[in-house]
Amino acid sequence: MIEVKPFYDAATFTLTFLVYDSVSKDAVVIDPVMDYDPQGSVISHEQSDAITEFLKNKNLSLHYIIETHAHADHLSSSQVLKKRFPKSQVVIHEKIKEVQKIFKGVFNLEESFPTDGSQFDRLLKDDETFNAGSITIKVLHTPGHTPACASFLIENHLFTGDALFMPDYGTGRCDFPSGSSENLFDSIQKIYQLPDSTKVYVGHDYQPNGRALEFESTIGEEKRSNIQLNEHTKKDDFVQFRNRRDNTLKAPRLLLASIQVNINAGHLPKPESNGKSYLKIPLNVS
Repeated sequence: MIEVKPFYDAATFTLTFLVYDSVSKDAVVIDPVMDYDPQGSVISHEQSDAITEFLKNKNLSLHYIIETHAHADHLSSSQVLKKRFPKSQVVIHEKIKEVQKIFKGVFNLEESFPTDGSQFDRLLKDDETFNAGSITIKVLHTPGHTPACASFLIENHLFTGDALFMPDYGTGRCDFPSGSSENLFDSIQKIYQLPDSTKVYVGHDYQPNGRALEFESTIGEEKRSNIQLNEHTKKDDFVQFRNRRDNTLKAPRLLLASIQVNINAGHLPKPESNGKSYLKIPLNVS
């Protein structure tokens, strides 16, 4: 029997999901968060510790750490979890290679930085199905927020990352390099082909109007009432709205730190001669 355990990181409004079979004890983790305080550049592991404790208390076997995309708003703790559960693998959609090529240039990374996705244990293809023990997972490529975004279908549970949010919030932004509101519209039409009863688990909840945390809806609810893209929304109207809104948004608070780590499969930069790791922060001088 499939169970879904959410973990919420209030600092980045991020949902991590631990999906497991309560009978076989097989498990996967989707979008784990590393605690990072940019004031002082301090890394800690409260989120990873909570996930680890749950896995151990339930005697679960972690097979995969799944990234829905290379996140721009939080650092991934995938390598922390992999170190604690060495049999697990870190996976992402194969289009991560495009994202790596873009940001290798943005950050002027060393020539040896790979852009073939080899930092990840496995690259996934659209419509691919793979198994984590008794758990069957289908990959749905849902680009738009980034080229490498994917949603993951496990029985009647769909994990949408940053493509689709709660109905009262809408969809992900599309203004990152190679993002596309046109592609996001098409991706969500693909999602909307699933049965209305399919449960939707979103990657963030920004709690509009101060409401309580919510992270689960259904395809039917999204189609009926998503405020930005419902079943009646025309593509041109969505593209115009999304592009106009994105032009008003500031960059995510942890953008520069997150991308460098996340395109590298959650690996921190290699320590330098003094034993410390450093992130690169490009200056945008006006």
